[in-house]
Amino acid sequence: MMTASDLEITVPGTGQAGDGGRPPRVLVPVRSPGEAYQTLTVAARLCCSAGGMLRLVHVRIFDPPVRGCGRFFPETAADAAAVLDEAQLTVWACGLRAGTAVVTAPRGEVEAAIAGQASAWPADLIVLTRRPRPAIASLVTGSVPDRVMRKANCPVLAVRPARPPHRERT
Repeated sequence: MMTASDLEITVPGTGQAGDGGRPPRVLVPVRSPGEAYQTLTVAARLCCSAGGMLRLVHVRIFDPPVRGCGRFFPETAADAAAVLDEAQLTVWACGLRAGTAVVTAPRGEVEAAIAGQASAWPADLIVLTRRPRPAIASLVTGSVPDRVMRKANCPVLAVRPARPPHRERT
């Protein structure tokens, strides 16, 4: 079975093997740092090997306003910034620096916010975490990575987090 350390990735049109292009720009959406550890290490390795730039993005969702009330954010701005600070520690451990951005978006439009950031920055690649979900849930509601793949103007690499080792019952 192939592991993340066996992965060899090249981004077309970027600074690979003397093609004269610029170094790749990799955008990594981070929902929670623990969940994105493997994704962050894959993106950091890609940037290290190609001399690329890395940008971490956290989408702070809100519920639309209800008659006379403002937006409701389930997460404070400080908590959103803390998510990126913690994710940056993983990137620093790989010997890289990364830019960060907190983006606000209505619930249900997270993928549009990620694709918009990728276009505005402009990213050559989006590397994101694909969490395991029951097949029926993916079929009925879809998933953010699937919708990002449809909306993004650049390639998207979905990394499945490593499963913890199976423990035998004693």
